[in-house]
Amino acid sequence: MKKLIILIAVLSSHITTNAQYVVNYKKVADAYFQNKDYYAASTFYKKALKINSDSSQVVLPYTNENKQNVKDNVIEDYEGSIFNLAESSRLYRNFLEAEKYYAVASTFGKPKYKNALFYYAESLRANKKFPQAITAFEQFVVKNKSDDLVKAANLEILSCKFAIKEMRYPRLLQINKVPEKINGLGSNYAAVKNNDNFYYTSSRPVAVAGKAEVLKAVKGETVVTTKANPFINSIYFAKDALNSTEVSVKILDLNLPKDMETAAISFNPEGNVAYFTAWKDKEKYAIYQSKKDGDKWSNPVPLGLQINDKEFNSAQPFVTGDGKFLIFSSDRSGGFGKYDLWYASIRTDGSLGQPVNLGSEINTEADEKAPYYNSLTHKLLFSTDGRVGFGGLDFFESEGDFINWTTPVNMGYPFNSSKDDVYFTATNADASKGYISSDRESACCLEIFEVKREYISISGIISDCKTKKPLNGVSVKMIDQDIQKSIVTDVNGKYEFKIDSRRPVKLNISKDNYFALNKNYSYEEVAKADTLMHVDYCINSFKINVPIVLENIYYEFNSAELTPSSQKTLDALVAIMEDNPEMEIELGAHTDDIGTDVYNQDLSERRAKSCLNYLASKNIAQSRMSSKGYGESMPIAPNKFKNGKDNPEGRAKNRRTEFKVIKK
Repeated sequence: MKKLIILIAVLSSHITTNAQYVVNYKKVADAYFQNKDYYAASTFYKKALKINSDSSQVVLPYTNENKQNVKDNVIEDYEGSIFNLAESSRLYRNFLEAEKYYAVASTFGKPKYKNALFYYAESLRANKKFPQAITAFEQFVVKNKSDDLVKAANLEILSCKFAIKEMRYPRLLQINKVPEKINGLGSNYAAVKNNDNFYYTSSRPVAVAGKAEVLKAVKGETVVTTKANPFINSIYFAKDALNSTEVSVKILDLNLPKDMETAAISFNPEGNVAYFTAWKDKEKYAIYQSKKDGDKWSNPVPLGLQINDKEFNSAQPFVTGDGKFLIFSSDRSGGFGKYDLWYASIRTDGSLGQPVNLGSEINTEADEKAPYYNSLTHKLLFSTDGRVGFGGLDFFESEGDFINWTTPVNMGYPFNSSKDDVYFTATNADASKGYISSDRESACCLEIFEVKREYISISGIISDCKTKKPLNGVSVKMIDQDIQKSIVTDVNGKYEFKIDSRRPVKLNISKDNYFALNKNYSYEEVAKADTLMHVDYCINSFKINVPIVLENIYYEFNSAELTPSSQKTLDALVAIMEDNPEMEIELGAHTDDIGTDVYNQDLSERRAKSCLNYLASKNIAQSRMSSKGYGESMPIAPNKFKNGKDNPEGRAKNRRTEFKVIKK
């Protein structure tokens, strides 16, 4: 900041009372850029490039035809300004602006601008232009095969493809931005409810005493008027209900130095101990603790050195609902990437144990941030940019007990967006309601949204097809693309699943000594459901090497050719074979005793083979099937009565086709 004031003073010294005001916009922009004030930097780069609100195009001082006649320093100034304008726009998260300027910068030939193509692709992705982003990322990979960003580009390509697929089937989620009084200027994030109070972090402008900085342009026009550190991250709270007409927002008095910023508050179950992140400019993040005494909070103290290491950052604390653990994000050594998630036990006296990394199942080479853990459901919800997702920070969910974790699953769209999505906290026991922070609707900053997860219930009773009685111990799996859930029925035979989108799903029903059954629900079927789909199913039992008669299998007279109605019966067997892919069967055919033994044996073999060929024509592997003719050797009813008269019904029963399971 001192450098910037000196620069302003130098500029001002060249101005006389009779002279025209002149400001070197590029030098001012460069000063802001070096001081990481990217919004101000972008403002002055636009002035240097003569871009105004009516112009979205950059005017270069050269074309390809006359470039060789333009001085190198002029080209360098303009190309550097365009690239830094693109960088400034990206770094204050205005991807709409960044896309425009990276599109130009990506055409520059100098090696120092080669990453412009990567960030152009990243801006396209952030702006939901996924196909174009894929093309740009692929171009970057081809042109820069050994670059450090190639790995990130390949992950982005997978993420863009994932986003295209996921956005076809949005999750069942209500999402609404909280009132404008909460989402004021600056970033607003990390909302949490405690004792009916609403706490959150905001970087809204705060009046700070001190001399204003003023930059003047032509004829004395005031261009920028700011005071030192106008945007300060602080914790605020609202006592009134958020849906009331007037929301009263106050800063939380934590009695910290004025130059210290605070963020991301979390409370113990009783609500009388608060944990939060605090830091000073250019210092490491640390986690502090404050205790409530009446209506006031005690002077905050930093947690012990086991949590706060001066060499590393510790931030975004979360206390589990049972008060047993503190989870936080840190870039300390011993992790798997940049920021990892760690946890420490909270002892009964309030002291903390040594931090333990949540492990490689959770943490990646990139950043893991903003943990939330539900002690009732045992589910961890956090944000990361190290996995295939929508781009930026995405919410993922894993189930575990701090020792073992399931593979984290992306929370889908619109829980996640193509920008940053972070800081989930629940407002009810099962975490179906809560708050998230996202810059999805903002050109620069995080905003707070209220979310409510909704579900469709798929349920029913599994029974035995013959006895009609409910079956105990049936394994029922629900497969939703990459997600699989399973339950085992009790004595009532009931199954029930909850799905959070209207995408196609598949049920797999299986039990020992029963044929497995698969049922598919199309998108149209799921879309018609309101909140409940109730369907009962029955499954058929079998025993190894015990024949099962295929009813209504007929052949043309004195022939092995199947009739059309018989083919429909065999189609049911095709379905059984498809639902039981490991099963092997024998197809057997029998005749009555009319005709010679030799003839009947040959006819039965041809008929059994005919059934096998039909199943093979339906893509059932022949290696899973065999056929055998039994002729008239195994009657199940008399062909004649005892008095020697013909028994038509008995002969009909003997002219049968069967199958038996020989391997399951």
